[in-house]
Amino acid sequence: MAEFDNTTYDLPSDMADNAKLNKLRAAVLGANDGIVSISSIVMGVAGATSDSKAITIAGLAALIAGALSMAVGEYVSVSSQSDAERAYIRLEKEDLRDNPEQELDELKREYIKHGLSDKLALQVAKELTEKDALTAHLRMHFNLDPQDINNPWHAAIASFLAFTAGGLLPFLTIVFMPQDLRLVTTIIAVILALTIVGYLSASVGNASKSRAILRVVGGGILAMLITYYVGVLFGTTVG
Repeated sequence: MAEFDNTTYDLPSDMADNAKLNKLRAAVLGANDGIVSISSIVMGVAGATSDSKAITIAGLAALIAGALSMAVGEYVSVSSQSDAERAYIRLEKEDLRDNPEQELDELKREYIKHGLSDKLALQVAKELTEKDALTAHLRMHFNLDPQDINNPWHAAIASFLAFTAGGLLPFLTIVFMPQDLRLVTTIIAVILALTIVGYLSASVGNASKSRAILRVVGGGILAMLITYYVGVLFGTTVG
């Protein structure tokens, strides 16, 4: 019979790494949205008119509106998630206070489901309960770390900055380049930026880099072409 008296058990340690990866992924996606959204809008306006002032105003308005929209959306989303997580924490605290033995048995049964023997599951459950019962239950039942509740303001600011950083590239390129070069240079700048974004997104998700780059760049080019020719069509019609 194996002895477990001298063995110690700890809680999973990869949750913080997953949280960092999720934040990095969100930043990359926010930048991608900024690049594609703003480049499509300024290309569409450029297709309708050669008026630099109109292009600048439209691009700036889209940049501000898009960044604020991303920030508000992220704030609302993360606030809802944080409220739910705090509710889980409150309920789990009440259960641990009112029914500690039942909660211990529940934790033991969860570890049995994960393949541990009855004896080992009980020992692990006891050790984790003695160390930090609340964290043990929250991580097992909800995959939640009570010390890592997302801050909606942090998420909103991060989304705002990521979108702005991505959107500034096509906006500044098309605004400051000479009229005869701005479309070509904007397309080149967007392709380079989306290549970087595709590479980073694939690296974060351990996916195929070439496939991710082709998907991101292809989608961005398609969006720019469609909005440009829509602008040309409506610009011609209005004119």
